[in-house]
Amino acid sequence: MHRLLLASLVFSVVSTFAAPQDDQYVLGPDSQVQKGVPQGKVTQMPAWTTSKIYPGTSRDWWIYVPAQYKPEQPANVMVFCDGGGFVKADGQFRVPVVFDNLIAKGEMPVTIGLFINPGVFPTANPKDKPRSNRSFEYDSLGDLHARFLIEEILPEVAKSYKLTGDPEGRAICGNSSGGICAFTVAWERPDAFRKVVSHIGSFTNIRGGHVYPALIRKAEKKPLKIFLQDGKNDLDNQFGNWPLANQDMAAALKFAGYDYQFVLGEGTHNGKHGGALLPDTLRWLWKK
Repeated sequence: MHRLLLASLVFSVVSTFAAPQDDQYVLGPDSQVQKGVPQGKVTQMPAWTTSKIYPGTSRDWWIYVPAQYKPEQPANVMVFCDGGGFVKADGQFRVPVVFDNLIAKGEMPVTIGLFINPGVFPTANPKDKPRSNRSFEYDSLGDLHARFLIEEILPEVAKSYKLTGDPEGRAICGNSSGGICAFTVAWERPDAFRKVVSHIGSFTNIRGGHVYPALIRKAEKKPLKIFLQDGKNDLDNQFGNWPLANQDMAAALKFAGYDYQFVLGEGTHNGKHGGALLPDTLRWLWKK
């Protein structure tokens, strides 16, 4: 119980805390609302409570649709794990603002953003805190979360918006356990997602994710484009050492000939560095 509780708190606790090492990472103009730039629309959807992949869970989720979206043209799609943190107007990432600015400048394609929180198990007593399913959903290996997105979320969104079926036009992003989840989704289903952004990814032994560097080296190369970010002062605990784990990932990706970038800064376990990098990350991710 202690192991799983700590795993579920790793991102939620530190994502709001910044050490002095993180002060150098600030948001640039592409993360700020710019005069004259068309703004997309963010809609909070009704809580998702009907999952067959994760039965009994409830989760909040949001959809961003850029101003340039045209119903007759399929849009790219990018999924954000722990979506509530990425969609916040005053958060460390401010993804809708970044999308607005980059799409308006033609520096990324017209892309619909899906911001999805991990599931929780509601309690009978509203005063009790729901039990989080985050570690099970994000840290587990296998295709379960990929199936959740492909079989449940994307078809629901496709009822209202025209999404590309081309895996080259589908990306997934996450922080911490959400970072390894993003990689796992694409690793398991490159036929559906081929672009990955992982910030401070938990490629450690929470639920077996430490095996990925060896798998990358031994498996047939997959058609993925991968961005990794971490900080030298990231976590070091009983599950592993985050900076070393991410360096092992980067070394394995290099060995196997992947199209990847790895940025190692000085930061701790939060989104400040990843947020500051996000506009450039997206430019690189979507560049053909």
